[in-house]
Amino acid sequence: MHAPRLLIIEDDATLARGLKDNFEARGYQVEVAHDGEDGLDRLLNRTPDLLLLDLVVPRVNGFELCRAVRREGLDLPIIMVTAKGREEDVVRGLELGADDYVTKPFSVKELAARIKAFLRRQRAELPRFFRFGECCLDTESHKLFRNEREVVLTGKEYHLLVFLAQREGRALTRDQILAGVWGNSLIVTARSVDRCVTTLRAKLEPQPRHPRHILTVREIGYRFEAGCP
Repeated sequence: MHAPRLLIIEDDATLARGLKDNFEARGYQVEVAHDGEDGLDRLLNRTPDLLLLDLVVPRVNGFELCRAVRREGLDLPIIMVTAKGREEDVVRGLELGADDYVTKPFSVKELAARIKAFLRRQRAELPRFFRFGECCLDTESHKLFRNEREVVLTGKEYHLLVFLAQREGRALTRDQILAGVWGNSLIVTARSVDRCVTTLRAKLEPQPRHPRHILTVREIGYRFEAGCP
């Protein structure tokens, strides 16, 4: 089994070198590109297992890179690196196909944990029995059990839970969730997502006000974390 390959597109040479050294010490193969044009060439010619992408790089910016990666049908995880206070950049990047983000300055240990989790997950359909925390979701019967007792879900709650769980670890915008769960309905808004999340949390979270599984991503939307069964 080959060591996971990371591509880092970062124009800060010092940061890029530090990340390369750190992840190579963790057993990864690491390539670095200092501008978007070189990064795109590397992506298309030798696709890595994961892309760590600074949104502000010369020649081809991070947004165009996200768009190009998804346009080419590449399904690798993309983690964006953003400046603090630029939530609008995060939303735009997620809408263009990025999976998650970190904000400078960031913890390399936390970033390593996120990368490891993304590479571990399979993007296939959920197994019939998907376990998280106190819960077990039966995707064949469309039933949720918590501590072995059935929890009755509405159709929208079930589909929301499956949509989030299939994208575990990804920061999802409300618009992405609306499109994935509600489709093209014109009578729902982002508030519909918030209301459904609230009712779903009440049914599956031990402490709904302090959720462990359906987490709020400030100014963005939500992220699902299974944690330990």
